[in-house]
Amino acid sequence: MTHELHIVGGGMAGSEAAWQAANMGIQVVLHEMRPKVKTFAHRTGNLGEMVCSNSFRSDDDEQNAVGLLHWEMREAGGLIISTAHKHRLPAGGALAVDRDPFSESITDALTSHGNIRISHEEITELPTDGHWILATGPLTSETLGAAIQAETGADRLAFFDAIAPIVYAESINMDVAWLQSRYDKGETEEEQKAYINCPMTKDQYEAFIDALLAADKTEFHEGETAKYFDGCLPIEVMAERGRETLRHGPMKPVGLTNPHNPEQKAYAVVQLRRDNALGTLYNIVGFQTKMKYGAQASVFKMIPGLENASFARLGGIHRNTFINSPTLLDDQMRLKSRPNIRFAGQVTGVEGYVESASMGLVAGRLAAAEILGRDLPTVPQDTAHGALLHHISGGAEAKTFQPMNVNFGLFRPLDGLKGGRRGRKDRYKGYTDRAKACWQEWLASQA
Repeated sequence: MTHELHIVGGGMAGSEAAWQAANMGIQVVLHEMRPKVKTFAHRTGNLGEMVCSNSFRSDDDEQNAVGLLHWEMREAGGLIISTAHKHRLPAGGALAVDRDPFSESITDALTSHGNIRISHEEITELPTDGHWILATGPLTSETLGAAIQAETGADRLAFFDAIAPIVYAESINMDVAWLQSRYDKGETEEEQKAYINCPMTKDQYEAFIDALLAADKTEFHEGETAKYFDGCLPIEVMAERGRETLRHGPMKPVGLTNPHNPEQKAYAVVQLRRDNALGTLYNIVGFQTKMKYGAQASVFKMIPGLENASFARLGGIHRNTFINSPTLLDDQMRLKSRPNIRFAGQVTGVEGYVESASMGLVAGRLAAAEILGRDLPTVPQDTAHGALLHHISGGAEAKTFQPMNVNFGLFRPLDGLKGGRRGRKDRYKGYTDRAKACWQEWLASQA
Protein backbone atom coordinates (compact mmCIF):
# COMPACT_ATOMS: atom_id res chain seq x y z
CA MET A 1 0.00 0.00 0.00
CA THR A 2 1.36 3.42 -0.97
CA HIS A 3 1.36 6.13 1.68
CA GLU A 4 1.48 8.87 -0.98
CA LEU A 5 -1.30 11.40 -1.49
CA HIS A 6 -1.57 13.61 -4.56
CA ILE A 7 -3.31 16.98 -4.19
CA VAL A 8 -4.14 19.11 -7.22
CA GLY A 9 -4.33 22.84 -6.52
CA GLY A 10 -2.24 24.97 -4.19
CA GLY A 11 -4.90 27.42 -3.03
CA MET A 12 -6.50 27.55 0.39
CA ALA A 13 -8.02 24.06 0.25
CA GLY A 14 -5.09 22.27 -1.33
CA SER A 15 -2.55 23.92 0.96
CA GLU A 16 -4.55 23.03 4.07
CA ALA A 17 -5.17 19.46 2.88
CA ALA A 18 -1.45 18.97 2.25
CA TRP A 19 -0.55 20.33 5.69
CA GLN A 20 -3.04 18.13 7.53
CA ALA A 21 -2.11 14.94 5.66
CA ALA A 22 1.63 15.55 5.93
CA ASN A 23 1.34 16.09 9.68
CA MET A 24 -0.37 12.69 9.92
CA GLY A 25 2.72 11.09 8.38
CA ILE A 26 1.60 10.89 4.75
CA GLN A 27 3.94 11.67 1.85
CA VAL A 28 2.20 14.40 -0.15
CA VAL A 29 2.75 15.56 -3.72
CA LEU A 30 1.13 18.98 -4.15
CA HIS A 31 0.48 19.75 -7.82
CA GLU A 32 0.20 23.49 -8.52
CA MET A 33 0.39 24.48 -12.19
CA ARG A 34 1.34 28.08 -11.41
CA PRO A 35 3.60 29.83 -12.30
CA LYS A 36 4.17 27.58 -15.34
CA VAL A 37 0.49 27.80 -16.32
CA LYS A 38 -1.10 31.11 -15.31
CA THR A 39 -4.68 32.19 -14.61
CA PHE A 40 -6.26 35.59 -15.25
CA ALA A 41 -6.71 36.20 -11.51
CA HIS A 42 -3.40 35.15 -9.91
CA ARG A 43 -0.37 37.44 -9.79
CA THR A 44 2.26 35.05 -8.42
CA GLY A 45 3.16 31.38 -8.18
CA ASN A 46 2.81 31.39 -4.41
CA LEU A 47 0.70 28.83 -2.61
CA GLY A 48 -2.35 30.15 -0.77
CA GLU A 49 -2.44 33.34 -2.85
CA MET A 50 -5.43 35.58 -2.06
CA VAL A 51 -6.94 36.66 -5.38
CA CYS A 52 -9.86 38.79 -4.19
CA SER A 53 -10.45 40.20 -0.71
CA ASN A 54 -7.78 40.04 2.00
CA SER A 55 -10.39 39.26 4.68
CA PHE A 56 -11.23 36.01 6.42
CA ARG A 57 -14.31 37.79 7.75
CA SER A 58 -15.54 37.70 11.36
CA ASP A 59 -13.36 36.17 14.06
CA ASP A 60 -16.23 36.04 16.58
CA ASP A 61 -16.50 32.37 17.54
CA GLU A 62 -19.59 32.80 19.74
CA GLN A 63 -22.00 34.74 17.53
CA ASN A 64 -20.76 34.14 13.99
CA ALA A 65 -20.59 30.92 11.97
CA VAL A 66 -17.43 31.84 10.10
CA GLY A 67 -15.77 32.83 13.39
CA LEU A 68 -16.71 29.39 14.70
CA LEU A 69 -15.05 27.86 11.63
CA HIS A 70 -11.89 29.86 12.51
CA TRP A 71 -11.99 28.40 16.03
CA GLU A 72 -12.40 24.83 14.83
CA MET A 73 -9.51 25.21 12.36
CA ARG A 74 -7.24 26.58 15.07
CA GLU A 75 -8.12 23.62 17.32
CA ALA A 76 -7.16 21.28 14.46
CA GLY A 77 -3.77 22.93 13.93
CA GLY A 78 -4.84 24.57 10.69
CA LEU A 79 -2.06 26.14 8.62
CA ILE A 80 -4.24 28.71 6.86
CA ILE A 81 -5.85 30.16 9.97
CA SER A 82 -2.66 30.19 12.08
CA THR A 83 -0.77 31.95 9.26
CA ALA A 84 -3.59 34.47 8.88
CA HIS A 85 -3.25 35.41 12.56
CA LYS A 86 0.51 35.85 12.15
CA HIS A 87 -0.06 38.41 9.39
CA ARG A 88 -3.17 40.05 10.80
CA LEU A 89 -4.06 43.65 9.94
CA PRO A 90 -6.37 45.95 11.96
CA ALA A 91 -9.93 45.28 10.80
CA GLY A 92 -12.24 45.62 13.80
CA GLY A 93 -13.75 42.25 14.59
CA ALA A 94 -12.70 40.77 11.25
CA LEU A 95 -9.57 38.78 10.47
CA ALA A 96 -7.84 40.65 7.63
CA VAL A 97 -4.32 39.79 6.51
CA ASP A 98 -1.33 41.26 4.72
CA ARG A 99 -1.81 39.14 1.61
CA ASP A 100 1.73 38.87 0.19
CA PRO A 101 3.51 37.92 3.43
CA PHE A 102 0.63 35.54 4.12
CA SER A 103 1.03 33.57 0.88
CA GLU A 104 4.83 33.68 1.18
CA SER A 105 4.56 32.12 4.65
CA ILE A 106 2.18 29.43 3.38
CA THR A 107 4.62 28.64 0.57
CA ASP A 108 7.59 28.49 2.96
CA ALA A 109 5.74 26.21 5.41
CA LEU A 110 4.75 23.72 2.72
CA THR A 111 7.99 23.68 0.74
CA SER A 112 10.04 23.15 3.92
CA HIS A 113 7.85 20.32 5.25
CA GLY A 114 9.70 17.01 5.04
CA ASN A 115 6.63 15.11 3.88
CA ILE A 116 5.60 17.48 1.07
CA ARG A 117 6.92 17.74 -2.48
CA ILE A 118 5.71 20.47 -4.87
CA SER A 119 5.17 19.77 -8.57
CA HIS A 120 4.40 22.53 -11.09
CA GLU A 121 3.16 20.26 -13.86
CA GLU A 122 -0.46 20.74 -14.93
CA ILE A 123 -2.80 17.81 -14.29
CA THR A 124 -5.13 17.48 -17.27
CA GLU A 125 -6.86 14.12 -16.72
CA LEU A 126 -8.61 12.39 -13.86
CA PRO A 127 -6.23 9.80 -12.36
CA THR A 128 -7.31 6.17 -12.48
CA ASP A 129 -5.28 4.97 -9.48
CA GLY A 130 -3.61 6.24 -6.34
CA HIS A 131 -5.06 8.59 -3.72
CA TRP A 132 -5.99 12.07 -4.98
CA ILE A 133 -7.66 15.26 -3.80
CA LEU A 134 -8.80 17.76 -6.44
CA ALA A 135 -8.78 21.24 -4.91
CA THR A 136 -8.52 23.29 -8.07
CA GLY A 137 -10.91 26.00 -6.99
CA PRO A 138 -13.04 28.39 -9.06
CA LEU A 139 -10.35 28.73 -11.74
CA THR A 140 -9.97 25.06 -12.64
CA SER A 141 -8.12 24.84 -15.96
CA GLU A 142 -10.14 24.21 -19.10
CA THR A 143 -8.49 20.85 -19.76
CA LEU A 144 -9.05 19.46 -16.26
CA GLY A 145 -12.54 20.98 -16.22
CA ALA A 146 -13.34 19.11 -19.43
CA ALA A 147 -12.10 15.86 -17.86
CA ILE A 148 -14.27 16.42 -14.78
CA GLN A 149 -17.25 17.21 -16.98
CA ALA A 150 -16.71 14.06 -19.05
CA GLU A 151 -16.72 11.95 -15.87
CA THR A 152 -19.59 13.62 -14.03
CA GLY A 153 -21.89 14.63 -16.89
CA ALA A 154 -22.38 17.92 -18.70
CA ASP A 155 -25.14 19.08 -16.36
CA ARG A 156 -23.19 18.48 -13.15
CA LEU A 157 -20.34 20.94 -13.62
CA ALA A 158 -20.94 24.68 -13.69
CA PHE A 159 -18.48 27.19 -15.11
CA PHE A 160 -20.09 30.16 -13.40
CA ASP A 161 -22.11 31.13 -10.37
CA ALA A 162 -25.62 32.26 -11.12
CA ILE A 163 -26.44 32.97 -7.52
CA ALA A 164 -29.86 33.96 -6.26
CA PRO A 165 -30.01 35.57 -2.81
CA ILE A 166 -30.74 33.28 0.14
CA VAL A 167 -32.91 34.46 3.03
CA TYR A 168 -33.21 33.08 6.55
CA ALA A 169 -36.70 31.61 6.78
CA GLU A 170 -37.28 33.03 10.24
CA SER A 171 -36.85 36.59 8.92
CA ILE A 172 -39.69 36.32 6.35
CA ASN A 173 -42.94 38.02 7.37
CA MET A 174 -45.53 35.26 7.01
CA ASP A 175 -48.31 37.70 7.90
CA VAL A 176 -47.75 38.98 4.35
CA ALA A 177 -46.26 35.95 2.57
CA TRP A 178 -47.77 32.47 2.33
CA LEU A 179 -46.82 28.88 1.46
CA GLN A 180 -48.10 27.49 -1.85
CA SER A 181 -46.82 25.88 -5.05
CA ARG A 182 -48.29 27.14 -8.32
CA TYR A 183 -51.63 25.49 -8.98
CA ASP A 184 -51.09 23.50 -5.74
CA LYS A 185 -48.90 21.08 -7.66
CA GLY A 186 -47.63 18.02 -5.79
CA GLU A 187 -48.98 14.86 -4.28
CA THR A 188 -48.16 15.73 -0.68
CA GLU A 189 -48.92 18.78 1.43
CA GLU A 190 -45.19 19.47 1.66
CA GLU A 191 -44.92 19.59 -2.15
CA GLN A 192 -48.07 21.71 -2.43
CA LYS A 193 -46.49 24.22 -0.03
CA ALA A 194 -42.94 24.11 -1.35
CA TYR A 195 -42.70 27.86 -2.06
CA ILE A 196 -43.05 31.03 -0.04
CA ASN A 197 -44.92 33.68 -2.03
CA CYS A 198 -44.59 37.44 -1.63
CA PRO A 199 -47.32 39.45 -3.43
CA MET A 200 -46.99 42.86 -5.07
CA THR A 201 -49.55 45.41 -6.14
CA LYS A 202 -49.04 47.29 -9.42
CA ASP A 203 -47.64 50.32 -7.59
CA GLN A 204 -45.24 48.16 -5.58
CA TYR A 205 -44.10 46.36 -8.73
CA GLU A 206 -43.47 49.62 -10.61
CA ALA A 207 -41.47 51.02 -7.68
CA PHE A 208 -39.47 47.80 -7.49
CA ILE A 209 -38.62 47.95 -11.23
CA ASP A 210 -37.55 51.60 -10.87
CA ALA A 211 -35.23 50.71 -7.98
CA LEU A 212 -33.88 47.70 -9.85
CA LEU A 213 -32.98 49.75 -12.92
CA ALA A 214 -31.41 52.56 -10.88
CA ALA A 215 -29.33 50.32 -8.58
CA ASP A 216 -25.53 50.25 -8.73
CA LYS A 217 -24.23 47.25 -10.69
CA THR A 218 -20.86 45.50 -10.69
CA GLU A 219 -18.93 45.04 -13.90
CA PHE A 220 -17.64 41.75 -15.23
CA HIS A 221 -14.07 41.06 -14.22
CA GLU A 222 -11.28 40.46 -16.70
CA GLY A 223 -11.64 36.89 -17.94
CA GLU A 224 -15.40 36.84 -17.36
CA THR A 225 -17.53 37.23 -20.45
CA ALA A 226 -21.22 37.14 -21.17
CA LYS A 227 -20.84 33.77 -22.92
CA TYR A 228 -20.83 32.14 -19.48
CA PHE A 229 -24.23 33.45 -18.68
CA ASP A 230 -26.45 32.47 -21.61
CA GLY A 231 -29.88 31.46 -20.37
CA CYS A 232 -29.23 32.88 -16.92
CA LEU A 233 -29.77 36.61 -17.20
CA PRO A 234 -29.52 38.96 -14.23
CA ILE A 235 -32.93 40.25 -13.18
CA GLU A 236 -31.91 43.83 -13.92
CA VAL A 237 -31.04 42.85 -17.52
CA MET A 238 -34.47 41.24 -17.85
CA ALA A 239 -36.04 44.44 -16.52
CA GLU A 240 -34.09 46.50 -19.07
CA ARG A 241 -35.73 44.46 -21.83
CA GLY A 242 -39.14 45.71 -20.77
CA ARG A 243 -40.87 46.68 -17.55
CA GLU A 244 -43.27 43.74 -17.80
CA THR A 245 -40.57 41.13 -18.49
CA LEU A 246 -40.16 40.02 -14.86
CA ARG A 247 -43.92 39.90 -14.35
CA HIS A 248 -44.09 37.37 -17.17
CA GLY A 249 -40.98 35.55 -15.97
CA PRO A 250 -39.86 34.73 -12.42
CA MET A 251 -42.44 37.12 -10.90
CA LYS A 252 -45.53 35.84 -12.75
CA PRO A 253 -48.57 35.80 -10.42
CA VAL A 254 -50.48 32.89 -11.96
CA GLY A 255 -51.73 29.78 -10.13
CA LEU A 256 -51.57 31.36 -6.69
CA THR A 257 -54.17 32.54 -4.15
CA ASN A 258 -53.22 34.72 -1.22
CA PRO A 259 -54.95 33.29 1.88
CA HIS A 260 -54.48 36.65 3.65
CA ASN A 261 -56.58 38.35 0.95
CA PRO A 262 -58.22 35.70 -1.29
CA GLU A 263 -60.31 38.17 -3.31
CA GLN A 264 -57.39 40.30 -4.49
CA LYS A 265 -55.11 38.97 -7.22
CA ALA A 266 -51.50 40.01 -6.94
CA TYR A 267 -50.03 41.99 -9.84
CA ALA A 268 -46.71 40.16 -9.41
CA VAL A 269 -45.39 37.52 -7.01
CA VAL A 270 -41.85 36.87 -5.83
CA GLN A 271 -41.32 33.21 -4.98
CA LEU A 272 -38.80 31.74 -2.56
CA ARG A 273 -37.88 28.06 -2.70
CA ARG A 274 -36.50 25.97 0.16
CA ASP A 275 -32.73 25.74 -0.17
CA ASN A 276 -31.81 23.15 2.44
CA ALA A 277 -33.29 20.03 3.99
CA LEU A 278 -33.78 21.76 7.34
CA GLY A 279 -36.07 24.40 5.80
CA THR A 280 -34.13 27.21 7.47
CA LEU A 281 -32.97 28.82 4.21
CA TYR A 282 -34.95 29.94 1.15
CA ASN A 283 -33.58 31.26 -2.16
CA ILE A 284 -35.37 33.95 -4.18
CA VAL A 285 -36.29 32.16 -7.39
CA GLY A 286 -34.77 33.58 -10.59
CA PHE A 287 -33.12 36.53 -8.84
CA GLN A 288 -29.51 36.15 -9.94
CA THR A 289 -28.08 39.64 -10.17
CA LYS A 290 -25.04 41.85 -10.76
CA MET A 291 -26.26 44.54 -8.36
CA LYS A 292 -23.75 45.58 -5.72
CA TYR A 293 -24.38 44.05 -2.31
CA GLY A 294 -25.56 47.25 -0.63
CA ALA A 295 -28.03 47.88 -3.43
CA GLN A 296 -29.32 44.31 -3.26
CA ALA A 297 -30.23 44.51 0.40
CA SER A 298 -32.20 47.75 -0.02
CA VAL A 299 -33.93 46.72 -3.27
CA PHE A 300 -34.93 43.25 -2.09
CA LYS A 301 -36.33 44.60 1.16
CA MET A 302 -38.89 46.46 -0.98
CA ILE A 303 -40.52 43.07 -1.61
CA PRO A 304 -43.57 42.70 0.67
CA GLY A 305 -42.79 40.06 3.29
CA LEU A 306 -39.04 40.66 3.01
CA GLU A 307 -38.99 44.10 4.61
CA ASN A 308 -37.02 42.69 7.56
CA ALA A 309 -35.23 39.96 5.62
CA SER A 310 -31.89 38.70 6.86
CA PHE A 311 -29.70 37.36 4.07
CA ALA A 312 -27.52 34.28 4.42
CA ARG A 313 -26.08 35.10 1.00
CA LEU A 314 -26.61 37.86 -1.53
CA GLY A 315 -26.83 37.23 -5.26
CA GLY A 316 -24.24 37.37 -7.99
CA ILE A 317 -22.95 36.06 -11.28
CA HIS A 318 -19.25 35.44 -11.79
CA ARG A 319 -16.74 32.95 -13.15
CA ASN A 320 -16.54 29.88 -10.94
CA THR A 321 -16.12 26.18 -11.57
CA PHE A 322 -17.93 23.87 -9.16
CA ILE A 323 -19.48 20.43 -9.21
CA ASN A 324 -22.95 19.37 -8.14
CA SER A 325 -21.55 17.86 -4.95
CA PRO A 326 -24.84 16.58 -3.44
CA THR A 327 -25.21 14.18 -6.37
CA LEU A 328 -21.54 13.36 -6.93
CA LEU A 329 -19.78 13.11 -3.55
CA ASP A 330 -20.21 10.76 -0.59
CA ASP A 331 -19.89 11.85 3.04
CA GLN A 332 -16.14 11.15 2.85
CA MET A 333 -15.85 13.73 0.03
CA ARG A 334 -15.08 10.97 -2.48
CA LEU A 335 -16.31 10.99 -6.07
CA LYS A 336 -18.88 8.20 -6.10
CA SER A 337 -17.87 7.03 -9.57
CA ARG A 338 -14.14 7.12 -8.72
CA PRO A 339 -13.66 6.75 -4.96
CA ASN A 340 -9.87 7.16 -5.23
CA ILE A 341 -10.57 10.86 -5.91
CA ARG A 342 -11.77 13.37 -3.34
CA PHE A 343 -12.79 16.95 -4.03
CA ALA A 344 -12.13 19.85 -1.67
CA GLY A 345 -12.49 23.62 -1.54
CA GLN A 346 -14.56 25.91 -3.72
CA VAL A 347 -14.90 23.35 -6.49
CA THR A 348 -17.21 21.43 -4.10
CA GLY A 349 -19.62 24.36 -3.86
CA VAL A 350 -18.48 26.18 -0.75
CA GLU A 351 -17.82 29.90 -0.99
CA GLY A 352 -14.98 31.87 0.57
CA TYR A 353 -11.38 31.47 1.71
CA VAL A 354 -12.26 30.06 5.12
CA GLU A 355 -14.83 27.58 3.86
CA SER A 356 -12.44 26.39 1.15
CA ALA A 357 -9.63 25.86 3.64
CA SER A 358 -11.96 24.07 6.05
CA MET A 359 -13.02 21.56 3.40
CA GLY A 360 -9.34 21.05 2.58
CA LEU A 361 -8.69 20.36 6.26
CA VAL A 362 -11.39 17.68 6.36
CA ALA A 363 -10.41 16.12 3.01
CA GLY A 364 -6.75 15.96 4.01
CA ARG A 365 -7.56 14.19 7.27
CA LEU A 366 -10.03 11.80 5.65
CA ALA A 367 -7.60 10.87 2.88
CA ALA A 368 -4.71 10.39 5.29
CA ALA A 369 -6.79 8.20 7.59
CA GLU A 370 -7.87 6.03 4.66
CA ILE A 371 -4.28 5.61 3.46
CA LEU A 372 -3.18 4.65 6.98
CA GLY A 373 -6.02 2.16 7.32
CA ARG A 374 -7.65 4.03 10.20
CA ASP A 375 -11.36 4.43 10.79
CA LEU A 376 -11.99 8.16 11.11
CA PRO A 377 -15.32 8.98 12.77
CA THR A 378 -17.80 10.95 10.69
CA VAL A 379 -17.36 14.71 11.07
CA PRO A 380 -20.14 15.72 13.51
CA GLN A 381 -22.92 17.55 11.67
CA ASP A 382 -23.34 19.97 14.58
CA THR A 383 -19.87 21.45 14.02
CA ALA A 384 -19.25 24.20 11.49
CA HIS A 385 -17.10 21.85 9.40
CA GLY A 386 -19.75 19.14 9.64
CA ALA A 387 -22.60 21.49 8.73
CA LEU A 388 -20.77 22.54 5.55
CA LEU A 389 -19.82 18.95 4.71
CA HIS A 390 -23.40 17.79 5.23
CA HIS A 391 -24.66 20.61 3.00
CA ILE A 392 -22.44 19.73 0.03
CA SER A 393 -22.79 15.96 0.41
CA GLY A 394 -26.57 15.77 0.49
CA GLY A 395 -28.12 18.42 2.73
CA ALA A 396 -28.55 20.92 -0.11
CA GLU A 397 -31.19 20.66 -2.79
CA ALA A 398 -29.29 19.22 -5.77
CA LYS A 399 -31.56 20.86 -8.37
CA THR A 400 -30.80 24.36 -7.08
CA PHE A 401 -27.29 23.77 -5.71
CA GLN A 402 -25.10 26.86 -5.71
CA PRO A 403 -21.95 27.81 -3.77
CA MET A 404 -22.62 28.65 -0.13
CA ASN A 405 -20.83 30.38 2.74
CA VAL A 406 -21.03 28.85 6.20
CA ASN A 407 -23.99 30.24 8.15
CA PHE A 408 -26.17 29.21 11.08
CA GLY A 409 -28.98 28.31 8.69
CA LEU A 410 -26.98 25.14 7.91
CA PHE A 411 -27.06 24.06 11.57
CA ARG A 412 -29.61 21.71 13.06
CA PRO A 413 -31.99 23.60 15.38
CA LEU A 414 -31.54 23.47 19.13
CA ASP A 415 -34.52 22.46 21.23
CA GLY A 416 -35.85 24.94 23.76
CA LEU A 417 -34.36 28.10 22.25
CA LYS A 418 -36.48 30.99 21.02
CA GLY A 419 -36.63 31.62 17.27
CA GLY A 420 -36.63 34.97 15.50
CA ARG A 421 -34.44 38.01 16.00
CA ARG A 422 -35.00 38.34 19.75
CA GLY A 423 -33.71 34.86 20.47
CA ARG A 424 -30.80 35.04 18.05
CA LYS A 425 -28.01 35.83 20.53
CA ASP A 426 -28.82 32.89 22.81
CA ARG A 427 -29.44 30.62 19.83
CA TYR A 428 -26.10 31.42 18.18
CA LYS A 429 -24.27 30.92 21.48
CA GLY A 430 -26.03 27.57 21.79
CA TYR A 431 -24.91 26.58 18.30
CA THR A 432 -21.28 27.51 18.96
CA ASP A 433 -21.13 25.84 22.40
CA ARG A 434 -22.54 22.63 20.95
CA ALA A 435 -20.19 22.77 17.96
CA LYS A 436 -17.07 23.31 20.06
CA ALA A 437 -17.82 20.33 22.28
CA CYS A 438 -18.51 18.08 19.28
CA TRP A 439 -15.40 19.27 17.43
CA GLN A 440 -13.10 18.69 20.40
CA GLU A 441 -14.55 15.22 20.85
CA TRP A 442 -13.97 14.47 17.15
CA LEU A 443 -10.36 15.64 17.32
CA ALA A 444 -9.73 13.70 20.53
CA SER A 445 -10.94 10.50 18.85
CA GLN A 446 -7.99 10.78 16.42
CA ALA A 447 -5.29 11.26 19.03
